[in-house]
Amino acid sequence: MFSLRRLALAFVLSALALGFIAAPASAQTWPQRPVHFIIPLGPGSGVDITARLFADKLSAKWGQPVVVENKPGGDSFIAITSVLGAHDDHLLLFIPASSFTAHAYLHDKLPYNPADMVPIARVTNTLIAVSVSSQVPVKSLGELVKMAREQPGKLNWASVTGANELLFDAFLKTEKLEMAKVPYKNPVDAANDLAEGRIHSYVSAYAIVRPRIEAGKVTVLALTNNKRAPQYPNIPTAAEAGFPSLAFDGLVGILGTKDVPQAARDRIAADVKAIAADPEIVKKLEATGQVVSPGDGKEFAKEIDEQKAVVMKIGQTLGIKPAQ
Repeated sequence: MFSLRRLALAFVLSALALGFIAAPASAQTWPQRPVHFIIPLGPGSGVDITARLFADKLSAKWGQPVVVENKPGGDSFIAITSVLGAHDDHLLLFIPASSFTAHAYLHDKLPYNPADMVPIARVTNTLIAVSVSSQVPVKSLGELVKMAREQPGKLNWASVTGANELLFDAFLKTEKLEMAKVPYKNPVDAANDLAEGRIHSYVSAYAIVRPRIEAGKVTVLALTNNKRAPQYPNIPTAAEAGFPSLAFDGLVGILGTKDVPQAARDRIAADVKAIAADPEIVKKLEATGQVVSPGDGKEFAKEIDEQKAVVMKIGQTLGIKPAQ
């Protein structure tokens, strides 16, 4: 019997050495192959630029390629389900929380279980701007509200599908304003139309409208973020402008599935934090309309829950029941 046990133990050790039996991953052994960041937005977005900056640095740290894949469309369902369905601890979501925290209020049924999404690391806050065409004669959020109130139904607005769209819908209802909604699938198309005056107001990532701001064709009235952006100290938050119902942070981070070992999650969060301390990274991200805000999985999960609570209040304002 003793010799059989020794033989069995020798077989197991040999199998582990040869890679036939998968040992649990640790911070030292993960990653063992290329890591993929899946993004629900197209190339050029603030989140896309952020993911690529971190991918380059993380690849050097991990000794494995970190590949950024854009999977836009389907209200982020394509990206989310591709990760959750793979059950692959090397496949991660690099995603704005607003792209999924409002799903329950936008769809009758979800193709995924939100509980399967595991927060791993908070990375940045995207600056969300409430902007107008420079052809609209207003310079503040208060002036836009006044104009919309005096001319009901004559102004229009746009936003990308998701929490930001619900946010502005609820704002209009709270302020008893009538503005026509113009739907867009591509946020860049909306930014172009805003610059040309075909739409009057737009709620979007600052990065999308920045080139038009610099060209003098778009005016930013306020940021929905809870704190002023250090790189744009003269732009007030919506709450500072007197409209707290428009307060909403552009939370961005990395999520995975329950297949990602805790040791790997901890390593990802720690490495993201280390990279985020690099002044050059901070400078580059600030230029794209991001505020660097690294945090671990628990911190990220807490802020996601807080955002979900805000979205729930928005849903109540609009009379929308969440999907079950």
